[in-house]
Amino acid sequence: MFSKTPAYLLLFFAFALSFSLVVFQPIPQFNYDFETFFPQDDEDLDFYQNFKKQFENDNDYLLLALDNPDGELFRPDFLNRSMRIQEAIQQLDKIDTVISILNLEQPIIGVFGLRNRKVLDWNDEKSLDKTSKNLEQYRSGLISKDGKSILIYVRNAQNISKTDGDILYAAIKAVFKEQGIQPKAIAGKIQTQGDFVQLMQDEFGLFFGCSIVLMLILLVLIFRSVWGVLIPLIVLIIGVAWAFGLLIFMGKPLDVMSVMQPTIFMIVGLSALIHFFTHLIKKLKEGTVKEQAIREVFNELIVPVWLTILTTSLGFISLYFTSIPALQDFGWSTGLGVLIMFGALILVAPGLLYLFPITISRVTDKLERPSVLLFIFSWQLKHKKWIKFSFLGITLACIALGSTLKINGYLLDNLPLNHPIQQDFEYFNTQYGGSNPLEIYVAVGNGATSLLDYEVLQELEKVENKILELFGEGQIISPLTLVKSINQAQNQGDPKAFTMPSRGQRQRMNQWLEVALEKSDSKVISKNRKSGRISARTPDLGSLKMTELRDELNQFVREEIDSDLIYLRWTGTAHLIDKGHRSVTLQMAKGLGVAFLLVGIIVGFLFRSWRISFLLLIPNFIPLIWLLGLMYLLGIEFKLTTAILFTVAFGIAVDDSIHFMSRLKQELSLGKNLIYALKRTFLETGKAIVLTTVILTAGFSLLIFSQFGVTHFTGLLISASMIFALLADLMLLPLLLLPLKKMWENKFKHA
Repeated sequence: MFSKTPAYLLLFFAFALSFSLVVFQPIPQFNYDFETFFPQDDEDLDFYQNFKKQFENDNDYLLLALDNPDGELFRPDFLNRSMRIQEAIQQLDKIDTVISILNLEQPIIGVFGLRNRKVLDWNDEKSLDKTSKNLEQYRSGLISKDGKSILIYVRNAQNISKTDGDILYAAIKAVFKEQGIQPKAIAGKIQTQGDFVQLMQDEFGLFFGCSIVLMLILLVLIFRSVWGVLIPLIVLIIGVAWAFGLLIFMGKPLDVMSVMQPTIFMIVGLSALIHFFTHLIKKLKEGTVKEQAIREVFNELIVPVWLTILTTSLGFISLYFTSIPALQDFGWSTGLGVLIMFGALILVAPGLLYLFPITISRVTDKLERPSVLLFIFSWQLKHKKWIKFSFLGITLACIALGSTLKINGYLLDNLPLNHPIQQDFEYFNTQYGGSNPLEIYVAVGNGATSLLDYEVLQELEKVENKILELFGEGQIISPLTLVKSINQAQNQGDPKAFTMPSRGQRQRMNQWLEVALEKSDSKVISKNRKSGRISARTPDLGSLKMTELRDELNQFVREEIDSDLIYLRWTGTAHLIDKGHRSVTLQMAKGLGVAFLLVGIIVGFLFRSWRISFLLLIPNFIPLIWLLGLMYLLGIEFKLTTAILFTVAFGIAVDDSIHFMSRLKQELSLGKNLIYALKRTFLETGKAIVLTTVILTAGFSLLIFSQFGVTHFTGLLISASMIFALLADLMLLPLLLLPLKKMWENKFKHA
């Protein structure tokens, strides 16, 4: 298969396939949807889907804070310009409602019936002075706590697409530019998705370019030859192009996880090439003819390299068995890309090796001297107990430290703290009670007929007061809000009357409640009055803190709220994302369990021994334990985007073990005893393992410079795991194999 003529045919096919990508250029689509981080096998997700149908999506809004850079907030010229902005936004396509203190009207019930009065009237100085002093109840809601900005709340069309959201956000920014006002802060789904995608596009191109430069530098340092640099570089570029071409043709949009895929594909491909090339150079140095050396190298290494690529791919694909769509997409697409990279290597590399003139430089071995590895091998044989106890001690310490790690994630923890989006969200957290939606479903119990019953409203008031106590001074909207508004209207708009009415006042407002419910577009109560919602905004406190606060509220409801009158249940996007973070232990267990099983089956089939299969998992499980200790020392918390790295790290790290064991099997089959076979394996395969570790570590270290948290931690933790895996494979694995000396030699005695 790898003789000259078939290799040229494969090369021709590869270039024809590459040319087709140039002709039928796939156009990538970038997308970011944080709802893909919802756990899909969760009854709370089904409940939220039904909740949305009955009420509305809780995150289809945009918060715009406006301040007056020229002076006081309540000046007619600033208010007029702000009103023009609000009216222009209201006219845009895909806009549902725009609410602010500028267009808010207070209902007033008098002897002549119901009328509406502007909350803020700036038609003349007297009206402005009178109404602007009466706005305290809107602090933290429509006016900032410090009184220096106003909030324009924009509710866009439900479930707006990424494309429509980008168009709408661009149109809103154009409105501000036309009026000559820059918002103090912006926060919302269409803004976050748009800015995230822009950052993704920038980083995708940046890391792809940097990966090529890094690979080029590594190839120059390792091979010091034209053929040793150009051939791998061509193979890697073609492999990455094929991988992304296929994914794009399959309709896979590029997301926040895709930023690291070019680097992953290239370093996995290069680590495989290293094994072929180092073995080829060894044969050429021994005097083997070039054509024969190429054929023998690919025939000998095709199976072990394929197995390492397969285990790496399966490490990623195992993420498909989690319940988080974002992780599933990343898992199968990266696993498929790794396999495509292997296909590119087999189709392209042999033909190019035949085409290029190959000269061997004696500097090639400079990175790894056999004498150094021989010294290490001899040293570890003399210190077997010390090495074993050292690994055991470090592992137990890491288990102890790792057990104290906390599970905690934030909505925007993929972005650095100094990013403008983070700063805008923080402004709303401090001045407007928060930017994250808080949703609680409310329904009447068996002892009530309507959420507007007086006894039910009393229970609702207790719940709302507890929410304010726990989550801050944000604005709450619920069925009780409607009742408080009518009570205020019956008292001539007195802000002090925006409270729970007395029983008699409640009875007198029935007719006005019906009118208010017909005109209201807040969607806080169902038509039959039996179900509703408590809706608010909170700061992004992290899943750990939010879970504690939710549990505290749940406990309060169990102890203080009459369940015969009212039933409450947490729902909403923020709740689901927090549940996703809290499920990291389960998600990680699923991914690792599948990865362990698949790798165990492959190794067991390869060596025809389940004992060896189990033994091989030990040095690849240890680096994962050590990662726990490293996370503790660096203060890195568990979340979805860090938990998945354990599965990925295992899939990549096990490659070196398979290379080691494959070469050991080959040496033993030649009739050598275990000690001598281990020595030859350690000296020959050890060089390739060290080189591939250097490449993998350098490649993943590149990702540390990403602004995305998931990419940054991928680079940091997987780079560390590669170093840990190198230590385990070279220092521990040979010592674990020694007690099986008789079994190994009997197994291969007649090979």
